[in-house]
Amino acid sequence: MIKIENLTKTFRTTEVETLALNKVSLEVRDKEFVAIMGPSGCGKSTLLNIMGLLDNPTSGSYFLDGKEVGSLKEKDRTNVRKGNIGFVFQSFNLIDELNVFENIELPLTYLKIPADERKRRVNEIMQRMNISHRAKHYPQQLSGGQQQRVAIARAVVSGPKIILADEPTGNLDSKNGQEVMELLTELNKEGTTIVMVTHSQRDAGFASRVINLFDGQIVASIAEM
Repeated sequence: MIKIENLTKTFRTTEVETLALNKVSLEVRDKEFVAIMGPSGCGKSTLLNIMGLLDNPTSGSYFLDGKEVGSLKEKDRTNVRKGNIGFVFQSFNLIDELNVFENIELPLTYLKIPADERKRRVNEIMQRMNISHRAKHYPQQLSGGQQQRVAIARAVVSGPKIILADEPTGNLDSKNGQEVMELLTELNKEGTTIVMVTHSQRDAGFASRVINLFDGQIVASIAEM
């Protein structure tokens, strides 16, 4: 599914050069649930952004389903992302001007799915996420837990092979965080590959494997029992 070899990422300004990732190599198997942990600034989100084709590595290779995608140009990265990768972020990243239905529908619109099919898929996923009664509400009218449910619904409505989650419970209380992790676990059991960045040992406990990152390097990879 995902294979990364000797991946390095350097950020440069006119005065400073920062090595965010240093020759990272890892594989994520199909249908695996992997948590990436480590202190702030260790390169977790940078690695996730490269996996999600939001950024390119400085050097090294990134293979997705056997195809090298790390060196693709922006237009080609966008085309690979569509329908293949769903994103869930700590800050929800919902569009304030769109209601719940419209936020969830957005990826299907980009994929040019016919309107009737878009409606069917959105209604189906809203029912599953228990947010059908909020379909016409706007993000600012929702609780944090409801906003994250909308974000997850938007991430999975197109049926992506991979969900990338960056601190998905970071803005939630314990109860809502638990519910979000249970939803991600259900999706994984149904066959979706999940890679999650987290600071939470509790959240990492839902994963089948935990990767520890420190100073841009993998220092441990531990299978959960």
